[in-house]
Amino acid sequence: MWEPVRQSPEVILVEGLFDYAALWQAGFHNVTCGMGNHLNARQLRELCDYSGTVYLAFDSDANRSGQQAAERISACLGAQGVAARRVQLPNGHDPNSFFVQGGDAQQFRRLLEAARP
Repeated sequence: MWEPVRQSPEVILVEGLFDYAALWQAGFHNVTCGMGNHLNARQLRELCDYSGTVYLAFDSDANRSGQQAAERISACLGAQGVAARRVQLPNGHDPNSFFVQGGDAQQFRRLLEAARP
């Protein structure tokens, strides 16, 4: 599971397993999951060791908890010298619901291209 992440200069980090599965099925194999929006020290260290850029594709929920977590993790990654970019999903969506509601790989790729630091 980690091999595609280790081989890619870019990693997509998501919050949950359903998000991970949706991206994997859409052909994004350079994806990993933090099991929630908090990374432990080991997970953060591994991301820093293997990644040039980390795309944070967290929930775009009304209470902004996913986006706040992405901001916090982005700052932690930046302090370790890893470029972090936050993916702006449509309001109310996470990666899984994005695909369930009809989004496709090309549309998600455009979201990655538009991701901001």
